[in-house]
Amino acid sequence: MALLIPLAPRFVPPLDAEFTPACLWNRAYRAKVRESGGGRKVAVALQRGDGSVSVFETATLSAAGANAALTERYIERLVKFLLWQKGGYRVTVAGAPELARHLSAVYSPEGARAFDHMFMGERIYGHPFAVESCAYEAAPAEKETAAPLGRHLEGCRIGFDLGASDRKCAAVVDGEVIFSDEAPWNPSAQADPRYHFEGVNDSLRRAAAHLPRVDAIGGSAVGVYVGNEVRVGSLYRSVPREQFDTRIRRLFFELREAWGGVPFDVVNDGEVTALAGSMALEDSAVLGVAMGSSLAAGFVTPQGTITTWLNELAFVPVDYREDAPADEWSGDRGVGVQYFSQQAVGRLLGAAGIDLPGDMPLPVKLEQVQKLMAAGDRRAHQIYETIGVYFGYAIAHYADFYDFRNLMALGRVMTGEGGDWILKLAGQILRTEFPELAEPVRFHIPGEKEKRHGQAIAAASLPAIRR
Repeated sequence: MALLIPLAPRFVPPLDAEFTPACLWNRAYRAKVRESGGGRKVAVALQRGDGSVSVFETATLSAAGANAALTERYIERLVKFLLWQKGGYRVTVAGAPELARHLSAVYSPEGARAFDHMFMGERIYGHPFAVESCAYEAAPAEKETAAPLGRHLEGCRIGFDLGASDRKCAAVVDGEVIFSDEAPWNPSAQADPRYHFEGVNDSLRRAAAHLPRVDAIGGSAVGVYVGNEVRVGSLYRSVPREQFDTRIRRLFFELREAWGGVPFDVVNDGEVTALAGSMALEDSAVLGVAMGSSLAAGFVTPQGTITTWLNELAFVPVDYREDAPADEWSGDRGVGVQYFSQQAVGRLLGAAGIDLPGDMPLPVKLEQVQKLMAAGDRRAHQIYETIGVYFGYAIAHYADFYDFRNLMALGRVMTGEGGDWILKLAGQILRTEFPELAEPVRFHIPGEKEKRHGQAIAAASLPAIRR
């Protein structure tokens, strides 16, 4: 249900008629604010561990009487997006003390967003998570940081990518891939940290066998990485907390030592996706999204740099109905992982009338749907149509928070004819509902060679070789 705001999307997902696009809900709310005379100015500031601060300006209705539920919904979903886009352990709400109190209760150890409280506080930034209030005029000043990422191609390098169902690794010499390898694994079910170390090390050895020497190693992986340190990652969700802190957190430092201390950098896989897109397109302002076992994202700024933001779009809301599908990990409803991943395909199977064994792994279910799509099966077609509608509205939602002109889409869900349909529908929605975005935004789906080699080259290019 769209909370007290009637919406009329011009496109309806064939398998999910109750979908409530976040971008349309927010636009309807902002229209109410304008109709009320402009509302009141509110600023939301998020402080990160490196001292950087992001500030988002908005306006709200009064959080009293008939408007209370609407405004609380608007600000909570806004903060949820900002937390997982930009990150922060301290949220300051400037200009709305009652909204700060509401958010403090929701984002507390006992609140509905206890998951976010824990991860944004002790797990990612190592500080107590807090929501604070101040006058609008006293809002913290924005202090963003950005830095170049990768693009180092000289020498003999190894690039790797760690996903939830496979490890990819490549040997790269002066920017050319001379060997690539893909190995299946199941890290999220493994409690022993040695499994993770030995799995990655095995892939590195396979690539190193094709190089005369190893000058540098660069990698991408699902999760949050700060200075090569693992802070959060679904790959390691079965590792007990004590062993996570003692063995997983410094996993890549141990691997660097095992490889003689060569330059060794690891970042979130979404950042490498965006970097690969920027390198392939020879352009910047790239938002890269990878629809695989989860939803990964990365952003290259219009200036060609990266920020210290999280860009974990798997956890940002894209569907505002109150009974939207729930994420099994965070418990939140309507967030990206349930709409743009193998989990989304698995969730839509029943609605499409496709009966597959319940114990069949999600990657295998996706393969079956892809085979049906290739055979012209209408049921599979409806799954991709549904994701395409989701994606079109999500792109418009992302555009409210990111300044991008290139959208790079990849991942297993985007493979084959289904991926073409997703982008075809998304483009149609932009042209029809959001014409102001249709012209500036360019879609890019890498070819098979570019997907295999582009990501490997981008990952391998992360470390600078010290001379």
